Amino acid sequence: MTERLYYENAYLTEFDATVLACEERDGAHHVRLDRSAFYPTSGGQPFDTGALGGARVLDVYVDEGGEVWHALDRALGVGERVHGAIDWPRRFDHMQQHAGDHMIASALWRLLGGVTIGLHISCDVSTIDVAMPEGVTRISPEDIRRVEDDVNARVQRDVPVRCWFPEPEELAKLPLRKPPTVSEHVRVVAIGEDEMVACGGTHPATAGQLGLVKILGVAPARGKMRVSFVAGMRAFRDYRAQFDRAHEAAALLSTATENLPAHVSAMQESLRCAEFELNRLRRDVALRTLEDDLARAQRLPGGAAVVARMLDGDAGLAKDAASRLIRRPGVVALLGARAGEDRAAFVFARSGDVDIHMGQLLSGAVKPLGGKGGGRPDFAQGGGPEQALDAALALLGIQPDAAADD
Repeated sequence: MTERLYYENAYLTEFDATVLACEERDGAHHVRLDRSAFYPTSGGQPFDTGALGGARVLDVYVDEGGEVWHALDRALGVGERVHGAIDWPRRFDHMQQHAGDHMIASALWRLLGGVTIGLHISCDVSTIDVAMPEGVTRISPEDIRRVEDDVNARVQRDVPVRCWFPEPEELAKLPLRKPPTVSEHVRVVAIGEDEMVACGGTHPATAGQLGLVKILGVAPARGKMRVSFVAGMRAFRDYRAQFDRAHEAAALLSTATENLPAHVSAMQESLRCAEFELNRLRRDVALRTLEDDLARAQRLPGGAAVVARMLDGDAGLAKDAASRLIRRPGVVALLGARAGEDRAAFVFARSGDVDIHMGQLLSGAVKPLGGKGGGRPDFAQGGGPEQALDAALALLGIQPDAAADD
C-alpha cells in the first residue's frame, strides 16, 4: 500500500519514491509508488498536479483496493527511483478551501443545526451541500452574515488546525461533528476547540493561513441547501475584483462607491418614468396612425373597413388599439405586436355589425404557420409568425401588400 506522505506533512512539496507498477491505459501511463505526497481526488478535494520523474502528473486517484495511482504523460520504469514535485499553489489553494469548508460547516452546525453532506472544490468556487432542519433550503442574509462573522473571527484568532489518526479508544470519546464514513484508519481534523470531524484531506496548520472566507451565495440544490464560498487567495481576488468594479461603476456615474446604491435606485426610478412616458407616446402615435389607416382602409364586399398593421408595442397596446377601433361600426381590426424575431402577438377584433368570426379567422391564419390562437366571434388573441397577418388578409380576400406597417 502506498505510504501517503501528505498525512504527516501537508506542506511537503518534494519527495523521492520507487516505482512499483506502470500500466498504460486510456492514453496515459498509470504509476503506483511505494510512497507519495500527491493527494488523490477524494472527499470533494481535487487531486494534486506537478511532476514525477520528469513526467507531468495528469491525475491522481485511489482504486477499489485503496491503492494510489498517478496518471502520467509518459511511462516510468518499474523499480526506478523517481523524484516528485507538487504544484504548491494548487495544493495550498485546496488546503485553504478545504479548511474553509470545515469552518463554515462547523458554524452552520453550531448556529443553525445544519449538517454538511458534501463538498466540491472547483477551479474558482467551492460549494457545500447542507441538510438543514425542517428541509430549509435558504437562510436569511442575517444568518449568512452570522456564519461569516463566526468563521472569520476564528481565522483572525489563528486557531490551530490538528490532523491525526486517533486510536479506537480515543476516537470513541471524541466530540465529532458527525460520524465517520469509514470504520478503519479514521483520520480526524480539529480546528480550534469547537470543530472536529473525520477527514482525509489536506489543511493548513492554522486557521490564520486562510486569510479570509467569503460566502458568495446560498441556494436550493437537490432538496438541500448549497453554500458557495471562497477562501484564502480566492477570497482576496474576489474582493479585489468587486472593489475594481465598484470603483469603475462609481467613476462612470460620477459618484462615490458608498453612494452607488442610492444613485442606481434614483436612476432606476428615472428610467421607469422615462419608459412610462415613452410607452404613452408610442400609444398615442400608434392610435393616431390607426385612425389614418381607417380613413384609407380597404373594404370588404359588405362594406366593412379592414385595418391590418404590425405595431411597435406590446400585446396590451394591440388590445387597446383594437378595442378603440371597433367602437365604430363596420370595422375589422387585425393587429399584431412584435414579440421577438419573426414572432408576434395578435389581436383580431370586429365591430358588432360585422359578421366575421374573429376566432376562426385567427386560428386559420396562425395554425398553418405553427402558431396558436382563437377566441370569440368578435374578439380573438394568439401568437405566431408575423406572416400570419398576411395570411389573415388573404383569407378575407385582400391582397397582403395592402397591409400597413410602421
